[in-house]
Amino acid sequence: MKRRAREMFILVVVAIMALPLCSWGQFSFTTNNGAITINYYTGAGGNVVIPSTTNGHPVTTIANSAFISKSTITGITIPNSITNIGGNAFAFCSHLKNVVVPDSVINLGGAAFQSCYGLTNAVIGDGVNAIFSYTFQSCTNLASVTLGQGITYIGAYAFDACSALRNVIIPNNVTIIDVNGFGSCYNLTNVTFGSNVISLGTRAFVACSALTNGLNLPTSLQSLGIDTFAGCSGLTSVIIPKGLTNFDSVPFVGCSSVTNIAVDAANPNFASPGGVLYNKNLSKLIVYPEGLAGSNYVIPDSVTVIGEAAFYHCPALTSMTIPRSVMDFGSYVFELCPNLHQVYFQGNAPTVNGVDGSLDNSIFYGESGTVYYLPGASGWSTNYGGWPTAQWYQPQPQILNSGLGPGAQSNEFQFTISWATNTAVVVEASTNLLNWTPVITNALVNGTNAFSDSGYTNYPQRFYRARSQ
Repeated sequence: MKRRAREMFILVVVAIMALPLCSWGQFSFTTNNGAITINYYTGAGGNVVIPSTTNGHPVTTIANSAFISKSTITGITIPNSITNIGGNAFAFCSHLKNVVVPDSVINLGGAAFQSCYGLTNAVIGDGVNAIFSYTFQSCTNLASVTLGQGITYIGAYAFDACSALRNVIIPNNVTIIDVNGFGSCYNLTNVTFGSNVISLGTRAFVACSALTNGLNLPTSLQSLGIDTFAGCSGLTSVIIPKGLTNFDSVPFVGCSSVTNIAVDAANPNFASPGGVLYNKNLSKLIVYPEGLAGSNYVIPDSVTVIGEAAFYHCPALTSMTIPRSVMDFGSYVFELCPNLHQVYFQGNAPTVNGVDGSLDNSIFYGESGTVYYLPGASGWSTNYGGWPTAQWYQPQPQILNSGLGPGAQSNEFQFTISWATNTAVVVEASTNLLNWTPVITNALVNGTNAFSDSGYTNYPQRFYRARSQ
């Protein structure tokens, strides 16, 4: 009987030793296939050392939220046995000062160190393949971060509001920096991009107001999101590489010190004569740098479209002349140009995103002034883009498009003459630009007169000009 009782006791002891381990010192953990996951920290804080093994089993995983809000922790040593760190693992550890994520770690969960306000230095090992969303968001004292060479992706808000961060080197394997990846890093002065970045997301560097170097984007870059560098008021110049072919809206809005946007000559989609960004054939004006001097910029006659917020917050502009070639505006073209009070249109009223401009109030948002148009031009009413309109009288007669456009229409050559009301204007014609012959003299009723010449087919070529009588 005693022998049987002893055998039963031994069996019970063996069974207990075979159960998953539940706690060890200051950690609560579980085992799975011989590997240990730390589920929760129960210690008093200070400098915490995570063991690499327990009872002969490797410690491989720090679970989601395992150390969350442990404000008494001042340091953490992560062993080389760890391969996975879960989401929110150390979030809100407000007195944690330094962290080294070893090369053994492959998966670093989102928000792993979010709001670790006391964190000043972070080193991410080469094994980590991505910095996911919110990983270091609001680590407001993080002054230095070393990113491992295995990282291919920097997620949304990963370093958002890391306001002490000054310098970032993006590893060569990173291809995407997502939405607000480094947004509101107010003291970030320099970014060195790796050689394979293809996409910078919406607001990726928004409000990084200390970026002062000429922003030399990587040659690998293909696309920029909306407001990628919005509010980077310290930037003075931007270099667009040859591979960048796609913009979502205006990526440099609020960059008040930029005086020049340069485009690589090999870029197939963009050009920048005079430091102003256009599409390649200069038919669309995309961005006029906010810091560029010049009170009245001369827009080329090739331009047919002026893009959304193209002249956003340009304090040097006091007036603007829009050539007759411009047919359409995007929204908020001249938003918050504080000294702009007169805009002169040489042709018909452009639409705004394809809609009648008199129905739009965004073009001159935040300013007061007057739109001037030539008598005889079409599409004008008492207001345009939120401003009142008035007729613009030129010192000399002007030849405008007719309602059908200038040129041969219904066996006649047609155009509209614009000048002062009831003044007499002479239209002259020439075949060689040397000898001019008067064709007709008319008084301009209400400042305009429709001219047509049915005899233009009698000449191999014919030129026209208008002058006062």
